[in-house]
Amino acid sequence: MSRFRIGTRKSAMALAQTEEIARRLRAAIPGIEVEIVKFETTGDIDQTGKLLPHGGKGGAFVAQIREAVIAGRLEAAMHSLKDMPGNEDTPGLVIGATLSRDPPFDALVLRPGLSLDMFRRGKGFKIGTNAVRRAAYARRLFPQAEVIHFRGAADTRVRKLDQGEKQRLPDGGAVGPADALIMARSGLERVGLASRVAYEFSARDMLPAVGQGIVAVECAARDFETRRMLSSIDDATAHACADAEREVLWVLNGHCNSPIAGFAQVSGDVMSLTASVLDHAGSRIIEASRTGPANRPRELGRAVGLELLAKGAAEIIERSRPV
Repeated sequence: MSRFRIGTRKSAMALAQTEEIARRLRAAIPGIEVEIVKFETTGDIDQTGKLLPHGGKGGAFVAQIREAVIAGRLEAAMHSLKDMPGNEDTPGLVIGATLSRDPPFDALVLRPGLSLDMFRRGKGFKIGTNAVRRAAYARRLFPQAEVIHFRGAADTRVRKLDQGEKQRLPDGGAVGPADALIMARSGLERVGLASRVAYEFSARDMLPAVGQGIVAVECAARDFETRRMLSSIDDATAHACADAEREVLWVLNGHCNSPIAGFAQVSGDVMSLTASVLDHAGSRIIEASRTGPANRPRELGRAVGLELLAKGAAEIIERSRPV
């Protein structure tokens, strides 16, 4: 019997994603013994501050679990792909599998008693998010609203919205309460809150984060047995889209404070890819779209990234870089 230890965060959504990986491994490999190892990451412990001081999402949610894989305490690690930094290499690690992509788009969640029509027509409503990309798009789409810092696991954020809780800040202050949240639809579905979606943004409205909706399983590059096992649950289409989107981040050298978005789709043997870079105010947006062979995703991602740079994306990214 094969023993397979996979690390994950303790949040309800992360555990649901990891249980799905375990289910698929057990179905694909008879006799495999999957052990889920739970981590309380830095980002889970600090529910008030922004993620930047912790090294962005990569430092906050990924680093500790990665270290356990590198040290040999785990065979693999589960990550939401959008939490994995795309502008840097992680020596010794590879993405061994991606699951089929969940709905990649963002959704608007409203507090009880607030209708979509009231929200669209009203002024002064507060939209909660911790994602710089969502914040930039929100300022662009809803200039009459105020965007506020809002943290927590998916179910925690919705509970805080419903109960009218303010978001505590590291300096002892607070903001809010929020009237609306912008969240990943896939995350809401994972924790049984899909019914709270008041509006789903299209790619035209709000381009998703790179890798949004894709669950990635990371393992040691030299652990060929684990890589072989993970290949049995890998979704080739989602993996190709992930490669294309993450190549854009690599070319742009985007960081965790950069409002960057990217979304790839495959139809037959053709892949389409759209990516964008926004300033924090949402007042300036640079976008590029291309198509290419589906079996050459990194080349397509590189071409889109270079087009964004040619249009002036580097200036926006540098302005958003922490000093």
